[in-house]
Amino acid sequence: MPRTPPSSPTTAPHRPAILARMLSLEDFEPAARRRLPRPIYGYIAGAAEDNASRDDNRAVFDEYAFVTRVLRDVSHRSQSVELFGERYASPFGIAPMGIAALSTYRGDLVLARAARDAGITAIMSATSLIPMEELAPACPGTWFQAYLPGDQPRIDALVDRVREAGFKTLVVTVDIPISANRENNVRTGFSTPLRPSPRLAWDGMVRPRWLLGTLLRTLVRHGMPHFENSFATRGAPILSANVLRDFSARDNLSWEHMAAIRRRWAGPLVVKGVLSVDDARIARQLGADGVILSNHGGRQLDGAASPMRVLAQVVDALGTDYPVMIDGGFRRGSDVLKALALGARMAFVGRPFNYAAAVAGEAGVQHAIALLRAEVDRNMVMLGVKACAELGRDALIRKR
Repeated sequence: MPRTPPSSPTTAPHRPAILARMLSLEDFEPAARRRLPRPIYGYIAGAAEDNASRDDNRAVFDEYAFVTRVLRDVSHRSQSVELFGERYASPFGIAPMGIAALSTYRGDLVLARAARDAGITAIMSATSLIPMEELAPACPGTWFQAYLPGDQPRIDALVDRVREAGFKTLVVTVDIPISANRENNVRTGFSTPLRPSPRLAWDGMVRPRWLLGTLLRTLVRHGMPHFENSFATRGAPILSANVLRDFSARDNLSWEHMAAIRRRWAGPLVVKGVLSVDDARIARQLGADGVILSNHGGRQLDGAASPMRVLAQVVDALGTDYPVMIDGGFRRGSDVLKALALGARMAFVGRPFNYAAAVAGEAGVQHAIALLRAEVDRNMVMLGVKACAELGRDALIRKR
């Protein structure tokens, strides 16, 4: 069934005046930095070690330039794409982002609702603070991203829970066999759970809009947030002086576990965190319906290749009929179109939508989606294409 945006959003949140100053996705970050406590902003913005992979995710786009075509009738154009039997209004979606409910009140629902109303897809994070059973009925087109527990019985229980919650598409993230060295989190005072401290209290008090509108509003209406969806059972609270979060060892996981998931999960199955051509081939052979090329936003192995650097090779190996998706560093409509020209079916955008939610809630995310959609549309006109499928590698040249 086609997934297209309704004629008007189901809900029309108040449009804050600050959005008039948000002219691009990049504009949201400095505004979010002013509004969020340092540990929360640091968690979103930072990556592993020296941030080299995170920064290269952005730098790689500058290595490509467009070759435009002119005097083509593109007055009747569409940026919609089809994926797993659904038609989406734009070739980009919202990537999974943990603890989004600390960026804005009910953040996971904010992101999913904005995506639903815009006719694009969003992926709910396993490290979200809202139960999946609450989000899936409200936003039934949302995908769910799972971090696998370290043993098959708990994997089975989690997969069963995702299915019973009503999700249709399961995204399994496979690039976290061990916790990364995120020194940025330590420097900004972030931990999971967050530890009460004078510094954390001060960060909240000097940001009353966040303290009252996000944290205290959540505590009053819903109680202490917990990591709700990492396993089949509820996880640790987000704020605690003595409770430890369960970081189950994943270094024992293998493709056999993925094969078991494929046998258990009947819907579309996507493997996220692939950078190797060989791994992409294995995922397809095991029955995965698609892959998302990703280096986890630079948050795992610092020095890992940008997904854009391996995209063309993976597409060549798997064929253009197989859905190869991508995330990492996307900020402009031109970035999205460069990925599509290299063969990606869809690009996922993470941090900017999180910042948009922090700045203006659901209205902020809707505005960010509209900005990116307008850039895609304008650039398609200037490239002389009427549909995303018309983009090919002849639209790009390497600058260096």
